[in-house]
Formats: sequence, C-alpha cells, structure tokens
Amino acid sequence: MCKVDDRDKKRRRFAIGAMGLKKLGEIRVEKLKNSMANARSPKMKMLLIRAMTMVLLWTCLIQLTTFGGSWGPRVLKGWPSCFTQDSHSHSAAVLDVKLLPDVPARVLPPKRVYKNNGYLVVSCNGGLNQMRSAICDMVAIARYLNVTLVVPELDKTSFWADPSEFEDIFDVDHFITSLRDEVRILKELPPRLKKRVELGIVLTMPPVSWSDISYYHNQILPLIQKYKVVHLNRTDARLANNGQPLELQKLRCRVNFGALRFTSQIEELGRRIVKLLRQNGPFLVLHLRYEMDMLAFSGCTQGCNAEEVEELTRMRYAYPWWKEKIINSDLKRKDGLCPLTPEETALTLRALDIDRDIQIYIAAGEIYGGKRRMDRLADAYPKLVRKETLLGAADLQYFQNHSSQMAALDYLVSLESDIFVPTYDGNMAKVVEGHRRFLGFKKTILLDRRVLTELIDKYTSGLLSWDEFSSAVKDTHAQRMGNPTKRTVISDRPKEEDYFYANPEECLKPSDDDELVSIL
Repeated sequence: MCKVDDRDKKRRRFAIGAMGLKKLGEIRVEKLKNSMANARSPKMKMLLIRAMTMVLLWTCLIQLTTFGGSWGPRVLKGWPSCFTQDSHSHSAAVLDVKLLPDVPARVLPPKRVYKNNGYLVVSCNGGLNQMRSAICDMVAIARYLNVTLVVPELDKTSFWADPSEFEDIFDVDHFITSLRDEVRILKELPPRLKKRVELGIVLTMPPVSWSDISYYHNQILPLIQKYKVVHLNRTDARLANNGQPLELQKLRCRVNFGALRFTSQIEELGRRIVKLLRQNGPFLVLHLRYEMDMLAFSGCTQGCNAEEVEELTRMRYAYPWWKEKIINSDLKRKDGLCPLTPEETALTLRALDIDRDIQIYIAAGEIYGGKRRMDRLADAYPKLVRKETLLGAADLQYFQNHSSQMAALDYLVSLESDIFVPTYDGNMAKVVEGHRRFLGFKKTILLDRRVLTELIDKYTSGLLSWDEFSSAVKDTHAQRMGNPTKRTVISDRPKEEDYFYANPEECLKPSDDDELVSIL
C-alpha cells in the first residue's frame, strides 16, 4: 500500500514539472515572435544590412592583405602602399625586368622510344682523353643495341690514381638530356638490378679491341638479353675506326663535340686561362708529353742519365698491364715512336720559324728532369707559361691530385690556341687534333718524329747547316698543319691506321663553300 502511494506521488510531481517546462517554452517562443516582428521594421532591416556589409568588407580586406604581395601589382593598382610598393620602387622593378636579357628556354630533344633490351654498365680505363673517346664508343654501341646505358665509371686505379667521378669532370645532366633522342642513359641501375651487381651477380667481360658493330650485335647483345645486365670492364679502342655505318660515326662525333661538356667550374677556369693568355696576344699550346709515365711506358730515355734510366725501368716493370718490358730506346726513337725531348722540341720550333716572342702554354704535367731539361726550351722561347703560373694556388686547390680535371683545363686551352703542337701522338694529341678539325681545321702542327729525329741527328752532328735543317723541317711539315685529309685505312692492322677521333672525316665533310657541315 505504501509503495503504491509513493508511485502516485512521483507521477504527480513529473506531471507538474512537464507542465512547467511547457509553459516556459511557450513564453520563449512568444518573445521570439515579438522580436521577429520588430525586425520587420525598416529601421532594423537597414541596421542588419549595414552590419552584414561591414562583415563582408572586413573579410575581403583581410584576404587582400594576406595575398597583397602577389596580387598587388595586378589587382590593387592605385591602392595605398600597405598593399603595393611605392610608385618609384614599382617603376624600378619594372625597369629591372626589362633590362634582363631574353634567355630562350632550353628545348630538349624528344625522347626516343624503343624496346629496351637490357642494361650496359661500363668501366673506362686510362687517362681523360682515352676515357673520353671510349665513352663516345659506348654511347654509340648502346644506341645500336637498343639498350640502356648507365653513366660510365671512370678509371681510379691507373697510374694517375684520380678519384674523380664522371660528374666531377663532365656535366652529367647535359650528357643525359642531350642524347635522349638517341639512347636512354641512367645515373644508376634500377634498385633490383643494382643490388645484383653489388652482390657480384653480373657478367663482366672486356670486349674485343677494334671490333665492328656487328660483333656487338652478334656477341654482346644476346648476353645482355640473357642476363639483363652486362658489365664491360675495358673500353679503350673497342670500336673499329672504319667500316661502320655513317650514322654511328656521326653519333660518335655528336657525343664527343656536343654531349661531353665539362662541368661549369672547369669551363669557367678554362675561359679565365684563355682570357689571361689573350691579353698578351696570340699563343701556342705545346703538348710536351715528356712526363715520367710516358717515358716509363714507352721505354724512351733519350737525354736521361743512368739513374733516371734505372728509375724509369723499375716503374715499367711495376705495372703489369704495361706488357712491353725490354725496350731498345735508340731503335724506338729512330722509328719515330718516342716523344720529342724538350731540347729536340726547341730545335723543331725554331726550324719552323715560330716567333720567339710568342707565348707558349705547356699543356702537360710535371716534365721529367725538371728545370735541367727545360732550360734549352726556355732559352729559345722565354715566354713559357703553365696554368700554375697563370693562376693562383687558391684557383687550383680543388684540382690538385685530380689529374683528369687538370687535363680537362689543358684540353680547353688547347682547343682555343692559335697553334697546337703535340710532341707525341698520344690520346690527348689525337682527340684535340680531331676537335680542332671540327672547329674549322685550326692550325695543328703534326710533327713527323721519324723524319725529325733523323734531321736533328744530322744537324747536331754537323752534317746539315742550320738553313738546310730548317728548310727540310718546313718541307716535311708543309702538309701537316691539320688541313683536311683522308684517314689512312689499314684493315689488318687497326692500331697502325689513322685514329677515328684524330680525323673524324665523316663529320667534317666540307660543302661547296668549304664550310663545315653541322652534325649537332
């Protein structure tokens, strides 16, 4: 009975509370209606419109202030200076823009689309110019095999022990993009294949020297298709000089003269050297290849004392890949297979009537024998200079112990010289000779060392007078000045025939008005 009474009391209290809430809601609704009725009056409408307008205006103002830096010149013309620069600054900015040179956007060649047969990894060997010509060959081979080439690895284990990477010497991005219409070039293998190479799971081999492109089609391409990646660990002289398709020969030139551009740092320093030389008139570049490595390799010891001969012999035996060990220096010299000595070079330049007052830039490393061997040349031509004498130590500090980068500077100066004279037909001499031909058959004196040594010996022994000696030297070299010639072809002895990169005649064909046909 008591429990029932309690339930009734609770129901009554709940009903009373509900009625109270209902009454309160009705009162608030009535007030809201009255407010809306008041808002319909014209005065209240105007106040609401003004309030809403002010809110919108302030919102726009804040947005314009935020973006004023970029929108100001176009949207906020004539507005206060808090949004735009003052008129003087604005005019100056417009003037500065107008004064900037119009630099056309670089147009990249379209990518060549082809089915990729695999990847070619190459490790170059030798000095800078030996590697340079090898890179040209490898690009041409990759193009004709329809494979992807990985940016070549440079030699770091040769006599020079230069640690430079490809991108330390050449503009790697230009190299890749300038050839994209011919061949796909990557900076490194895709991750999966790169891991296999790092684990040593890759076919490594040296291709056969002086090979025709058909060798690569028939022997190398099937290996690439089978293993996906092939590593060629020697690249010097691996493509024949002659008998190749014309388009392949032109591609070799395109790589050499267009795609292989040095880094901006090397190019800039090279231009500085040329500018310093030009300030004092014309200059001759003498590629005096009388350096320790060349003398040890060739076995040429003309003018060396007994101690030096012993030192050079020890060095030759220390390098197992220099196969020729026992060498008769005198016989080799008479055959014209030795670099001219500094003393022989001085006599030759004088006999050719090279002006005593011309600047002579020595494009070489350290001359073996130093000042003792250079005195005769310095007496005959007192304006001898080197990059080390033209530039300060700070300019060359990043090039020290980087022989290939130093050689790149010499290469650039050699191209720009009025006369180029190599004393030995090594890789730099040949590649520079060909590049100067491409630039318009610039004067390059190609010394006939076999004839010269015979004439020099006759003159020094008194069998020829100076006039007779000088006349004979001039006659010998009258047609050896870098003028247009045909390459000598010796099909069964490619090492003895003219080198493609010394005279890339397929890329130099003169037109009727004797202008070069552009291939780039």
